[in-house]
Amino acid sequence: MATTVETHRAGTAREQVFDAFRRWGYLDAQLDPLGESAPPVHPALEFAGSDADDAARIYCASIGAEFMHIPDPERRDWVQQQMEAQPPAFGDPARILEQLARAELLEQVLQSRYLGTKRFSLEGVCSLIPLLHEVLAGAAEAGAEQVVMGMSHRGRLNVMVNVVGKTAIDVFARFEDVDPRSVLGSGDVKYHVGATGEVSVNGRVLRIHLVSNPSHLEAVDPVALGRTRAKQMRLGARAEQQVLPVLMHGDAAFAGQGIVGETFDFAGVRGYSVGGTIHIVVNNLIGFTATPPELHTSRFASDAARRLAIPIFHVNAEQVESVIRVARMAVEYRGRFRSDVVIDLVGFRRHGHSEVDDPTITQPLRYRKIHNHPPVHEIYARQRHLDPGPVVEQIKAEYHAELQSAAQLTKKPLLATLPPYWAAFQGGCWKPEYDVPTGIPLEQAKRLGERLASYPQGFNIHPKIKRLLQQRAEMAACRRPLDYGMAEALAFASLLVTGVPVRLSGQDSRRGTFNQRHSVLIDTENEAEYVPLEHLEPGQARCEIYNSILSEAAVMGFEYGFSREMPEALVLWEAQFGDFANGAQIIIDQFVSAGEGKWGLLSGLVLLLPHGYEGQGPEHSSARIERYLQLAARDNLQIAQPSNAAQYFHLLRRQALSRWRKPLIVFTPKSMLRHPDAGSPLADLARERFLPVLPDAAGAARRVLLCSGKIGHELREERKRRGDSATAIVLLEQLYPFPEPALAAALEQHPQAHEIVWVQEEPANMGALFYVMPRLRRLATGRQVRSVKRSASSSPATGSAKAHELEQKTLLELAFSTA
Repeated sequence: MATTVETHRAGTAREQVFDAFRRWGYLDAQLDPLGESAPPVHPALEFAGSDADDAARIYCASIGAEFMHIPDPERRDWVQQQMEAQPPAFGDPARILEQLARAELLEQVLQSRYLGTKRFSLEGVCSLIPLLHEVLAGAAEAGAEQVVMGMSHRGRLNVMVNVVGKTAIDVFARFEDVDPRSVLGSGDVKYHVGATGEVSVNGRVLRIHLVSNPSHLEAVDPVALGRTRAKQMRLGARAEQQVLPVLMHGDAAFAGQGIVGETFDFAGVRGYSVGGTIHIVVNNLIGFTATPPELHTSRFASDAARRLAIPIFHVNAEQVESVIRVARMAVEYRGRFRSDVVIDLVGFRRHGHSEVDDPTITQPLRYRKIHNHPPVHEIYARQRHLDPGPVVEQIKAEYHAELQSAAQLTKKPLLATLPPYWAAFQGGCWKPEYDVPTGIPLEQAKRLGERLASYPQGFNIHPKIKRLLQQRAEMAACRRPLDYGMAEALAFASLLVTGVPVRLSGQDSRRGTFNQRHSVLIDTENEAEYVPLEHLEPGQARCEIYNSILSEAAVMGFEYGFSREMPEALVLWEAQFGDFANGAQIIIDQFVSAGEGKWGLLSGLVLLLPHGYEGQGPEHSSARIERYLQLAARDNLQIAQPSNAAQYFHLLRRQALSRWRKPLIVFTPKSMLRHPDAGSPLADLARERFLPVLPDAAGAARRVLLCSGKIGHELREERKRRGDSATAIVLLEQLYPFPEPALAAALEQHPQAHEIVWVQEEPANMGALFYVMPRLRRLATGRQVRSVKRSASSSPATGSAKAHELEQKTLLELAFSTA
């Protein structure tokens, strides 16, 4: 009996020791290859004896596992079993040595041949290459067909060659900068471009997509996940296993950039989840010149991932077989639990931030140590008692031969190719043949309208929504003008029944910020959902409308990525208020407006930006029209402000049906959403197409007021109040590409008009004024051109409702006054 009790106590004591190391062992793990950040022993781990030695060998060696914060015991137990099991054998050491040598030697060849040229070397964390190969192998075994990778510039060229499958010639040619005319005025630097390739892994072919990314390090994260989600949807069943997302982060960016946290927030959210992402923090323990204590408050850069209940595996980048072991655990965890997982690959940066930077100025002691530190392939060769000489000489010879071939090229090779589903779509400059009819038969509009206004028998509809649907039924029966909400629903419905998928997301977009959409009906008794757009007719296309997380940058980036992989769909992102898109300015600048110019990548993403001056203050008035017009060049964007419901209908259908794929910026109304002046008869949906300019057929006008958006309705009302028959009001519905022929024709209808006045609500330094006026003067043919606007201001609008009313009244008076 005493022996049994003692055995139990011994077992309990051993379990207590192991439990402490499972919880806190990662804090004492030997992670820094240079040995500079060796931590003090954590107080909870101050045990002596063989049990502590056993636990420390598992949890405090070259792998530190954070997993005891995960509330699910099954997941904790799985990680525990993997960590405490005998480490598996990892393939052929000679193959691993070759992967490491290829990574290191590529960087050395680039350094010697292109001295002083930026390349953002991987040296110091070259074990990333065998790590990725192990991830690919595990993914292939689990049935993956595609891998979508996102990463910033450090190590990108190495990953292209040694993982994605591009040849070294492809990269060397970019350094040679052959045929600069091919990207005259555009293009991008070599370490930002994307790449596509195929690799064979254990008899299976994996297609790899490395997503293009600007210098805004983590901006690619949501873009890559949006592309992953669309690829998974295209493949259908079991798609989460068939397409694997892998995101590589820098340690400084992972800790410091908010879009990382926003992207993590997608993990379990309906409409955005991708079955788990493998995150790899390529940890140099430095950010440009800043050290870890200057970069993050917590111990690890990866602590930003603790917002989710997911495992974090820290690993010493120079213990290569530990790195491979962690890679295998990560890919298996993701496959088993459909969960994100983080690998913190801790190494160093052999050179400065770029190869032209001298790090000895800011970190002299660390870089003295790095200077004498051997490359990882030599370290691994010693550990495994291998001779690296033959493989090193073979690889050097291959790279030097490819250098010679690259120097003889006359044209840069393509790094990325578009998949077949892009074949039907075009970029470049606008051509008249890209225009498409957008009208639908009146009977079809009535039939779809009836479906949109109906709901199942027994569904407990909210009284207010019941009245709304009754009004929509009247719109479908031509007894009430269409409002914007119904026009949008009919545009979506008419596309869905012809096989065009629709995806819309944004903050509160299912209902609509201004109570205008109500795409999802909620049963008042059980909160069951019914979406009329999903029940139009058998065989219709997929409709997705989601409330997004409270983020602009990540959500817009996700939808941009989705649109890149689903060009046949109408993909829309809606801002709660138009200027909230400011939070996604990096996505707008670097992807939406410049993606085609820099990378040759097209997108048909629609941005819906509520805009209009209604006395709601500086942050709820302007969608910053001027910013989008400043970004517009070479037909890269479409920018429009439809002034009535039918125009909005035709604009959405044009975007979906045209083979000209460009982002569309739509300045949508707020107060005019249900205003009678902006309503349209159902018959207008049968009109042939969207009109970029709405002319005024008024008689002998002496003055033409040109405007865009809500102010046009207010000008018409003021004209009516004044009984003014000498003023024509022309609405500019499309701002870019500028519809010069249509506007010229509208102005020619008023040959007796002696002046043309551009009227806008925005201050003089905002809105379309700077853009429209020079174009208007060119069309004026000798007539006087002037403008009416608010005074220039640092803020878009006043915070006083009374001041707004006074300003708006003054605008209208000035518009109708003589020059």
